[in-house]
Amino acid sequence: MTVSIIASEWANFLIRWVHVIAGIAWIGSSFYFVHLDLSLRKHDKLGAGIGGEAWQVHGGGFYNMVKYVVAPPHLPKELTWFKWEAYATWISGMAMLIVLYYTQAELYLIDRTVLDISPAVAISISVAGLALGWVIYDLMCKSPLGRNDALLGAVGFVLLVALSYGFTKVFSGRGAYIQIGAMIGTIMVASVAMTIIPNQRKIVTSLLKGETPDPRLGAAGKQRSVHNNYLTLPVVFLMISNHYPLAFASRWNWLIIALVVVIGVTVRHFYNSRHAHKPSPWWTWLVAAAAFLAIVFLSAQPMLTQKAAATPSPAGVQKAAFSDVQDIVISRCSMCHAAEPVWDGVGVAPKGVMLETPEQIRLHAHAIWLQAVATRAMPPGGNITEISDEDRGVIAAWVQAGAPGP
Repeated sequence: MTVSIIASEWANFLIRWVHVIAGIAWIGSSFYFVHLDLSLRKHDKLGAGIGGEAWQVHGGGFYNMVKYVVAPPHLPKELTWFKWEAYATWISGMAMLIVLYYTQAELYLIDRTVLDISPAVAISISVAGLALGWVIYDLMCKSPLGRNDALLGAVGFVLLVALSYGFTKVFSGRGAYIQIGAMIGTIMVASVAMTIIPNQRKIVTSLLKGETPDPRLGAAGKQRSVHNNYLTLPVVFLMISNHYPLAFASRWNWLIIALVVVIGVTVRHFYNSRHAHKPSPWWTWLVAAAAFLAIVFLSAQPMLTQKAAATPSPAGVQKAAFSDVQDIVISRCSMCHAAEPVWDGVGVAPKGVMLETPEQIRLHAHAIWLQAVATRAMPPGGNITEISDEDRGVIAAWVQAGAPGP
């Protein structure tokens, strides 16, 4: 293994590590402050301009949290800004998008059975989509629609589903999921960078000048923060979706995204309601459970409709010899799934799965069936190694027989 491959793999690992760490920090602070804001309580002893307080205990210490309606009368010398978690998450996420999906667009971003486009065109559409998503969202929030949170949420959901459907008609299923996740993530971070932090700075500037800050600045920032809170769980799902072909490779993948958003929003609504000491909306769990069961059902549809998955072998072979399966896997899969991959741009076998020996092939029989037969997620790039339906049928018959060895 060359030094360049080792360096590339560790760079990939470092980017992922940073992305996970930054994401945890951002999600944690976001969840905490929404919880804090909802749990604040008003009482007669609070002074003018104070919106509420909350007492908390953690790590053996007691904390008295007080929120000012707009801002305190005097600005403290030290003020903590919560922004770098969001920025680090987006920067590391974009680095991953470039390293994994842009530099290997032929494998992961493009599916030529969906739309035959060049890597340059696919990347351009992706980048434009990220920018356009933010512009549309920002305009919606600033329009009269933004004054009605319920209506804004409904229109935003419909738009998100429409974009999900559109991207599944441009990219591979895997690529579409990452594109939607990256677009939502970009919207969330841009809200921090373009609205929340600038508005906070304007409030600070007004205080330093002895002026009364405009309360609309804080309200706009809070609206974006609440949106980020509700979008967090769907984004996390989309970011890890490339490991689950039953979701992204389904012919109903766009609808699955919509259901994931429903699950994420309803779960957050449950906890936000409890934080606000409102009656617990237990119905949200029924909605989430029903949506999840619908996802499971939809993910099974390709297996029920594709000929190669519905029958043991489209070629009419009732029993598949292991030697035939091994020939198929070696010729169609092992150029990437090998100790020394020969596919350009692949330095290490994806997920560490190697399919070169009989033992390795039998060990991963279930994964081979799931990826190549049930969902047809592999080979990537819209069947880039051109495995035939007959070959998929041979694998199906072999797995159905218990994946016997040579």
